[in-house]
Amino acid sequence: MLPEKKLLRMANQIATFFASQPGPDKAERVAAHLKDFWGPEMRAELKALARSGHERDLDDLVRRALPMI
Repeated sequence: MLPEKKLLRMANQIATFFASQPGPDKAERVAAHLKDFWGPEMRAELKALARSGHERDLDDLVRRALPMI
C-alpha cells in the first residue's frame, strides 16, 4: 500500500502527461494507462481515496477516468 499522497500525486502526474497530448479522449487514455500499469489494489485504493474526500485533490482528468477503471 502506497501512502495516499504519493498515490494521488502519481495519478495527477499521469493526467498532466495526457493533458498535453492531442485528441479529445484524454480521460479515456488516463483510464487505460491506470488499467494497464496499476494493479487492482492501487486502482481500488485510488477510488476509495476519491470517495473518502480526496476527490478534490485529483486532477479533473483523473476524476473523469475513475468510472472507467
